[in-house]
Amino acid sequence: MKDFIIHDNWKVIEDQYHPEWNEISESLMSLGNGRMGGRANFEEKFTGKTLQGNYVAGVYYPDKTRVGWWKNGYPEYFAKVLNGANWIGIDVTIGDEDLDLATCEVLDFHRELDMKEGHLVRRFTAKLPSGKIVEVHAQRFMSIVDSETGAIRYSVKAVNFSDRITIKPYVDFDVMNKDTNYDEKFWDEVEKQITTGEGYITAETRKTLFHVTSGMKFQIFVDGEKQRLSADLEERNKYVSNIVTLDVKEGQTLTVEKFGVNLSSEYTSKSELMNDAKQFLHKAFDKGFDQMLKEHKDAWAVKWETSDVIIEGDAAAQQGIRFNIFQLNQTYTGEDPRLNIGPKGFTGEKYGGSTYWDTEAYCLPFYLATAPEEISKNLLLYRHKHLDRAIENAGKLGFTNGAALYPMVTMNGEECHNEWEITFEEIHRNGAIAFAIYEYIRYTNDFEYLAPHGFEVLLGISRFWAQRVNWSNHLNKYVMLGVTGPNEYENNVDNNYHTNRLAQWTLKYTKEVVDYLKENHAAEYETLKEKWNFDEAKEVEKWLDIVDNMHFPYDETRQVYLQQDNFLNKEIVPTAEMGEENRPINQKWSWDRILRSCYIKQADTLQSLYLFEDEFDTETIKRHFDFYEPITVHESSLSPCIHNILAAKIGNHDKAYEMYLRTARLDLDDYNNDTEDGLHITSMGGTWMGFVMGFGGFRARNNRLVLNPFLPKEWKGYSFKVNFRGAHLKVQATHDNIIIENISDVPCELTVFDKEYTLAGNDTLKL
Repeated sequence: MKDFIIHDNWKVIEDQYHPEWNEISESLMSLGNGRMGGRANFEEKFTGKTLQGNYVAGVYYPDKTRVGWWKNGYPEYFAKVLNGANWIGIDVTIGDEDLDLATCEVLDFHRELDMKEGHLVRRFTAKLPSGKIVEVHAQRFMSIVDSETGAIRYSVKAVNFSDRITIKPYVDFDVMNKDTNYDEKFWDEVEKQITTGEGYITAETRKTLFHVTSGMKFQIFVDGEKQRLSADLEERNKYVSNIVTLDVKEGQTLTVEKFGVNLSSEYTSKSELMNDAKQFLHKAFDKGFDQMLKEHKDAWAVKWETSDVIIEGDAAAQQGIRFNIFQLNQTYTGEDPRLNIGPKGFTGEKYGGSTYWDTEAYCLPFYLATAPEEISKNLLLYRHKHLDRAIENAGKLGFTNGAALYPMVTMNGEECHNEWEITFEEIHRNGAIAFAIYEYIRYTNDFEYLAPHGFEVLLGISRFWAQRVNWSNHLNKYVMLGVTGPNEYENNVDNNYHTNRLAQWTLKYTKEVVDYLKENHAAEYETLKEKWNFDEAKEVEKWLDIVDNMHFPYDETRQVYLQQDNFLNKEIVPTAEMGEENRPINQKWSWDRILRSCYIKQADTLQSLYLFEDEFDTETIKRHFDFYEPITVHESSLSPCIHNILAAKIGNHDKAYEMYLRTARLDLDDYNNDTEDGLHITSMGGTWMGFVMGFGGFRARNNRLVLNPFLPKEWKGYSFKVNFRGAHLKVQATHDNIIIENISDVPCELTVFDKEYTLAGNDTLKL
């Protein structure tokens, strides 16, 4: 755990130069706008520890899977979110010395991410080996108004010298991914153009043949006076730059305003890509830095209006939740159903693919409650668009009759995860997608989505579950063999409770959807039956037999469902007794030792109790929590939020607060020693869940919003906002009262502390 980020309500602040932790700060202060983004790399040359990263949404490469063996059904490649052109670069030379913080004496340093307004600021004073001192101020943002573009204002002040300063803005497409399997480079140059003050490169990805044009246009000022540019033009393979040298007197400030564009062939034809990129960039340049920044700030104000969470009296907790919300909002805007939410967003390369089950399980609730309905719907449509590929994926493993297995990792619907115990066994992901359909409809009442989209996905998943189970004569039950649950510290187990439970639930829910369609969309249902060759009587009979006869491992003594068969053969030793020197075990222990231990990476059985909490009384949830949480190491970013919610449910408020801080500040404090390679974007949806569902007791049940708020003793008060079927509510809690304000014209049905209310539009309920 690190503790170098200053606690602040609206900013992420690094107030000293920490070269050993620079990659962590690069992750934390990453910027994005849904279409592109990048890490908080320095604009000037830097030879110290850094992970250079700029990314364009939807552009990927199918890197050949690197294994020493092959088996039928194994994915042929592992998708890579590609490191794109470095368009932010501005090399600075003072006389004959390069400005490089790795070789300078850093006299002071300040870097901050302004989450309220969505921009990055860096200030430093550095002494070069010659003794010359410069003060630098850099500010940049990725516009969420003009989402193809970004802008940088970079100023250098000559503190104690007069000399020539050489500025070299550039675009460099000669980049590679840190996580490439075979040290390949993935881009080939198509064309480039360069003139004074401007330069562009169009590059093509190998294999996938995406085209991306990245470009720059800049202007230079000295003490606010615009300079006439005279530049030497430099170009080489996948690289263009302008070299501008100016004489600067002591005390003067040289400022570069650099505008960048990144446009892919996903949004315009390849033949028009260069011209369109120029038009976008010229539009941004003509607006100017200040106008672009103003529009960008105004757009962020709108985002915060519907999604902000306010905590009074706890800066660490406040900073944590806003940091998570900020990253979610700048990673995914929901405007393009071809895009999804990458586990690292625009902050790093790890995990390669763009879509895991994390989206459905942890991100959907946030967008349901804080964004327009179509944004959540687009997340579901993304999976529907990939249904044919999910059927192909299942077919590769021997499943038939339209059975669908959605991939663990994907860019285009095809499985591209390269670890067999995940690819073949962690099939609970199918259940997460099915549950997301249910959750979307429960929240929005958009039953029309079921015909045809929801039904088609549910049918494919249900057919998979019906074939994946088998009848055990020994147990006289249906069983599910050879799976991996959410707890990836156990592989190839039998009858994982969470997987079996999701399979059972999905089959039952799909039957309910069939009944709904027969009654409400009879003609379309008949068309769907014919399209999918659905033998309703035969298939539904099998589903209900599985529902009634599914095996769930259970310990009668403890009265808890077991994570899987034989779980109690393990030596059960609480994490409190293992010693901090062993943590994190995924970095300290062999995989063999981890697999034989009782330790749980993340919520597994408890994940089901969270999803299906209405089926369990509070005492039952408490028994399971008290058994599993003490042996959970929380080394998955997806773990603390579920424990936060369940701890709140059972009244363990201290544990709820502890788990909330862990999920909210997971990256800010580098809990798991892995923030340097990127942030845990999808788990940030879980942070919002932990707050709103944990402390707010927020649920959608029976066409009503349910609230059971409590206030941690560490806080003076809090407030959050949610949308529900056209109503927009603000919930405030203090130690004295609960205030629920309907700041819309649409009435809302509420249940608060088990009492029912109808809150009229523009009305307030005070309890």
